[in-house]
Amino acid sequence: MTAFKSDFLNTLQERGFVHQCSDFEGLDALAAKGEATAYVGYDCTAPSLHIGNFLTMMMLYWLQQSGNKPITLMGGGTTMVGDPSGKDETRAMRTVTEIEANKASIRGVFAKVLRYGDGHSDAIMLDNAEWLTKLNWIEMLRDIGRHFSVNRMLTMDSVRLRLEREQEMSFIEFNYMVCQAYDFVELSRRAGCRLQMGGSDQWGNIVNGVDLGRRMGSPQLFALTTPLLTTASGDKMGKTAKGAVWLNADQFSPYDFWQYWRNVEDADVTKFLKLFTILPMSEINKLAALGGSEINEAKKVLATEATALLHGRAAAVEAAETARRTFEEGALAETLPTVEIPRGELEAGLGVLAAFVKAELVASNGEARRQIKGGGLRINDAAVTDEKMLLTSANLTPEGVVKLSLGKKRHVLLKPA
Repeated sequence: MTAFKSDFLNTLQERGFVHQCSDFEGLDALAAKGEATAYVGYDCTAPSLHIGNFLTMMMLYWLQQSGNKPITLMGGGTTMVGDPSGKDETRAMRTVTEIEANKASIRGVFAKVLRYGDGHSDAIMLDNAEWLTKLNWIEMLRDIGRHFSVNRMLTMDSVRLRLEREQEMSFIEFNYMVCQAYDFVELSRRAGCRLQMGGSDQWGNIVNGVDLGRRMGSPQLFALTTPLLTTASGDKMGKTAKGAVWLNADQFSPYDFWQYWRNVEDADVTKFLKLFTILPMSEINKLAALGGSEINEAKKVLATEATALLHGRAAAVEAAETARRTFEEGALAETLPTVEIPRGELEAGLGVLAAFVKAELVASNGEARRQIKGGGLRINDAAVTDEKMLLTSANLTPEGVVKLSLGKKRHVLLKPA
């Protein structure tokens, strides 16, 4: 393990964030002096960021903790173009109204992890729509486009893989890397930004910015990427039966977020404690030494600390207590995820398949049928055996809800309204 001068790179290396860097020595010297202003870009393609974005937010967190300045860049402009990285087809075009709504919904999550203000290491938030939407087409071609080699652009993974698979790539997507590269140069001019960070799938786009900065007379710029998130079994991290693990509480509840971490594979616990908590390494090493059934205690710590970081300590403690009461005492916790349904719908008889789909415990009636055959669905802790069963008011518990369960760990309350 390389010994760096800066706390920033030492911390990132020790915790497993580092994948590639354009110049470790130069970046280390900059960060050691507290002069490494760095940014991560976040496109506004959905109303919430997801767990992959949480990883880069943690990189910004440790940057700030080491006395350097983070920038969160909202992709109001680049979202209009659409990043082709990792995509087999062109992204659906978002309207300006959709982008603005997503941007407004996303903004608040950053302040849960970063400190914003006017101080030396306080974070700032910018939006690339401020400059990208004002570029003159001819001036952009002459001043920026002339620095890009089409030959090199065709070798970038985001382009090359699409072409090798004979999948169409639109002209607008082809220009995404130009927009992202220009962002880096513009942030260098506006905010003294010298470092761009991102996932390893962004390496080509980031080094394009480093190269464009060199060609356009910027101070030396740096690129730093983190490994893409995968589980110990090799699966892409961040997916559940309900879909993506979103960061906004209205998209993915603190309880579901807590449960996600509680249910990770044993082999992933130490890695995720390093990446998604701010626990000292000494404490993480103690938890890493736990074996057998004791690993479950480490998972609970992971779940509580990761949830506290994003949703606050009170929400994390409540989620942990809900889980304890539900699984250890068999109690019906009021803080379980709840889905409201019209009272008349329940009184008329709600099909059991539709009920589990409404609760988002399964994605379709077909999946519900398969779960019933395998004994995986329960209502008020009783196994469902008849796929034609109807839920009525008679199924309400004394608390006035119907408890739906998928397996032993996922529960939702149906509440008539």
